[in-house]
Amino acid sequence: MGILELLLVATGLAMDAFAVSLCKGLRMRRINYAQAVVIALFFGVFQALMPLLGWTLGIQFEQYITAVDHWIAFILLSVIGSKMLYDSLTEDPSCPIQTVDRLDLKELLLLAIATSIDALAVGITLAFLKTDILLSVSLIGIVTFILCLLAVAIGNRFGNRLQSKAGIAGGVVLILIGLKILLEHLGIISF
Repeated sequence: MGILELLLVATGLAMDAFAVSLCKGLRMRRINYAQAVVIALFFGVFQALMPLLGWTLGIQFEQYITAVDHWIAFILLSVIGSKMLYDSLTEDPSCPIQTVDRLDLKELLLLAIATSIDALAVGITLAFLKTDILLSVSLIGIVTFILCLLAVAIGNRFGNRLQSKAGIAGGVVLILIGLKILLEHLGIISF
């Protein structure tokens, strides 16, 4: 697999993390660059670690991992998205939507894991293709980091105009990402 193909794979893997980072930026009162870097690092590191783990597991576990990865991603993203929807819909309407001044690292960890589960299966594929794993995980991590950093800034920029719908949009996006992963793996849709 060449560098161009690896960059395309890295970009594709980063899209779920990009969407979640966009939602995180929407919920910030003001862009907090330190938090943006932390968000991008969480997603970048997990997007790089999961293919490494998949590559390490190799051929013997392929049927077990690919059989359930979509269900795990769907459940995690649906639970987190539902919580965001519930929190947004049950707020006192006289108050503006709750913006996030501090990061919830537990939630961020779950989101990073949920959005990188597909990368685990990609790592197994990289093992079969005898691809340079260090180059692969480096590109995947770096591309994800850069895209997530941009997503937080973009989300924050437009968040001032869309702030009242940020929690609802974030929850819906997470649920839809989980549903997309599930439907793709079940062969119902292909993107």
